[in-house]
Amino acid sequence: MSLLRDGGRPPRRALLKAAPAVLWGVAGCTGGEPAQAPSAARPGATRTAPRLPAVGAWRPSPGDVQPEVKARAVELVRAIGAWPSGERDAAMARVGALGLEPALVDQAGPLRPGGTEAALEVVDAQYGGILADAASVLVVCRQWVRRADGTVVAGGTTVDVRLSRAHPRWTVTALHPAAPGAPAAAPGEAARRVLAAGPAIELPPAAAADVRSGEVHTSVLEALLELARKHRLAVSVVRSGHPLKVFGTDRPSDHPRGRAVDVWRIDGHAVVDPATPRQLVESVMRAAAAAGSYNVGGPLLLSGGTAGQFFSDATHRDHVHMGFRT
Repeated sequence: MSLLRDGGRPPRRALLKAAPAVLWGVAGCTGGEPAQAPSAARPGATRTAPRLPAVGAWRPSPGDVQPEVKARAVELVRAIGAWPSGERDAAMARVGALGLEPALVDQAGPLRPGGTEAALEVVDAQYGGILADAASVLVVCRQWVRRADGTVVAGGTTVDVRLSRAHPRWTVTALHPAAPGAPAAAPGEAARRVLAAGPAIELPPAAAADVRSGEVHTSVLEALLELARKHRLAVSVVRSGHPLKVFGTDRPSDHPRGRAVDVWRIDGHAVVDPATPRQLVESVMRAAAAAGSYNVGGPLLLSGGTAGQFFSDATHRDHVHMGFRT
């Protein structure tokens, strides 16, 4: 922790040095495997390069707190992390066209792998914190990059986008991409079960890398497995890509210590969607408390539990947070 700076983040130089491992190595957000292998060549057949997947646009929910802040963060991440063939080096121009500082590209780390073209899908944009004049938006994304040899590699990361209020639109002040640890030599049983849970526990790239690293406490993993017995859970953030401190305070967050997990969708329903049944969200929050979470946050302020066990605020309107002491 003594090496951290700029609001508790690792120095940018360290992030950039780690970037290749985050995207391409098994330690990071991808396994480095081709997303689509070309079909075997037949006599007289023409080998064609795999296509990048078609990616839909991400849009804020009607239930979002200040949706324009999330939209601002997402458009920046897309401007940096997706590019048509031959335009990788035009990222600064794309960012400048948004009215943002082009030098933000230098902070993008794993969003900027080598490759001739890339597609990027925003899985979710979640608040890491939202105040009157400052915000943290955690942009969870998947990325497909075509290498120079024509192969396509699937990856992705989570980027903590820091913003401040400005006129006419909020501006971005910094980017903090996730830096998951190296995979553990022998993942524990709970980690293996979570990674193999398939659709019952959906893990985006950075979250999956966190679980593989062995740095996520067993209490978190066992709680996910318990909740997944009755629900399909889409995880947004586990350990990396989250602010080191509770946004706007000096209190350490449980996430970087591997003691928390956020869930943004339950049984196919986004937590932030006004149409999502209240009872569904409440049942998961109460189940999290029963599974051992001492700190359960979400869009609902629930009664019961131990003192302070349940909480709700603007930051947690879009996800269910589960924190654990060990």
